[in-house]
Amino acid sequence: MSKELRARGYDVGRSRAGSLMKKAGLEVKRLKKFKRTTDSRHSLPVAPNLLNQQFQVEQPDSIWCGDITYLWTLEGWLYLAVIIDLYSRKVVGWALDSHLKTSLVIEALRMAYWRRKPAKGLIHHSDRGSQYAAHEYQQQLTTFGMIPSMSRKGDCYDNAVVESFFHTLKNDQFGDQIYSTRAEARQDVIDYIEMFYNSYRLHSSLGYMAPNDFEMNLTLKKLLNPVSIFT
Repeated sequence: MSKELRARGYDVGRSRAGSLMKKAGLEVKRLKKFKRTTDSRHSLPVAPNLLNQQFQVEQPDSIWCGDITYLWTLEGWLYLAVIIDLYSRKVVGWALDSHLKTSLVIEALRMAYWRRKPAKGLIHHSDRGSQYAAHEYQQQLTTFGMIPSMSRKGDCYDNAVVESFFHTLKNDQFGDQIYSTRAEARQDVIDYIEMFYNSYRLHSSLGYMAPNDFEMNLTLKKLLNPVSIFT
């Protein structure tokens, strides 16, 4: 909260921010436990763990991470698949649907690819769920020139950045809210990702910058000093 207020031009430290929150009756939301969407009980080939919990990346579009979560509505479950660029923590691809089929994660991957057009050799990290291990998904990675990497069995920390995004999404946007329809939840998820998270959500790992600002900062550095960036 203190970082957010300072970013908006208010000189407020952590203690002052805490006092103001207490005075206003504001409390930190507590994260809830959520069920797994990963089915690793299959006989499909599993890729080695190339990431090995090394989440700090020097260049954009060098390592992407993908995963799936779920959101409850009165119409039933709505599933969200995302692709996150580890460099900026930006959600570069996403897909929403009422099922957990492989086509869900393929849609998110294709959005990310056509938005970013990464060079061949990008590492794509995911859990070892059946959607990511499926032949259709692995073939799409090959077509895009990407190298598959998968978490160890049952280790959520191997994909901690995406898990953190899901917790943030549910804590920031959903809380105890119940949506009547999948369409309502879908619109709120899209607004959260595109209008808030990528543009305004501050990350301590990015020096308290938002993903879009962090990437813009790199672009400005390249324009101002192109020689040192590429040597």
